[in-house]
Amino acid sequence: MRAIAQDVFGGPEVLKVVETERPEPGISEVLVRVHAAGVNPTDYWHRQTGGLLGDTPVRLGWDVSGVVEAVGLGVSAFRPGDEVYGMPRLPQAAGTYAEYVVSPARHLARKPAGLDHVEAAALPLAALTAWQALVDAADVQPGQRVLVHAAAGGVGHLAVQIAKARGAYVIGTARAAKHAFLHGLGADEVIDYTAADFAEAVRDIDVVLDTIGGEYGPRSLRTLRPGGIVVSLASPAEAALAEVAEQQGKRAQFVIVEPDRAGLQEITALVESGRLRVAVETVLPFEEAAKAHEIGQGGRVAGKIVLTVTHRAACRLSA
Repeated sequence: MRAIAQDVFGGPEVLKVVETERPEPGISEVLVRVHAAGVNPTDYWHRQTGGLLGDTPVRLGWDVSGVVEAVGLGVSAFRPGDEVYGMPRLPQAAGTYAEYVVSPARHLARKPAGLDHVEAAALPLAALTAWQALVDAADVQPGQRVLVHAAAGGVGHLAVQIAKARGAYVIGTARAAKHAFLHGLGADEVIDYTAADFAEAVRDIDVVLDTIGGEYGPRSLRTLRPGGIVVSLASPAEAALAEVAEQQGKRAQFVIVEPDRAGLQEITALVESGRLRVAVETVLPFEEAAKAHEIGQGGRVAGKIVLTVTHRAACRLSA
């Protein structure tokens, strides 16, 4: 099969198409014929540094949508031909930028009805991140005030909708050009962070989702009501922030997304009920993974970038 791999760490240009052995599913695993793979900021970090994956060679990608090709011993949830999506193995390597990927069966769910593979591949990592931050960590409740930073981004635009589905009043930060997009997703207010200081503009916030890190954490504490929480996705330095928050009668917590079939099923339910939609800004063939990374690291993407996989056998059959 073909896959995207790298032998050195560095810029997008290190990503190359390689030929490698097609994997076989082990016990409790399934082999997925990949139709599309989502691209996420964590992919850029791992490409540059190795991150949690260790030394080269490295194969990137965690988001996947495709069709079950084969199942390993003991798998009861799926059978060949099932359409599935998910985020396998994180923080271990999954390598979804490829024609095939093996995943633990319980890291996948059935693809939401009505979504194509491109839309489904854009969802898992970003939507699970938002879900685990807002629901599992913050337990957002109806009527609460939720502030989402970088609200038009991959995680942010889904977080806005998940918070709204939970009955919250949602405020986002984004450039003015993205305000209409966010209001269309249900945001009640949007603050142009280039023109106003969000820490002065909003008060009495119950939950802040900080996707940026750095000084955004301490500044976000200023917006919280007593008992409120900042959930950070960007920096594990929440220990110091947590101490400051506790002194103020508030909370701070760092969240790393985990594979979560139950969470995926909740996300599927939101999609199928019409309360969650994913914005896909750019779609490229997976051979152009380097270009996808260049676009993503430009920092102006509203929604997600997705790579599509055309299988060579399918090309021959259609010729």
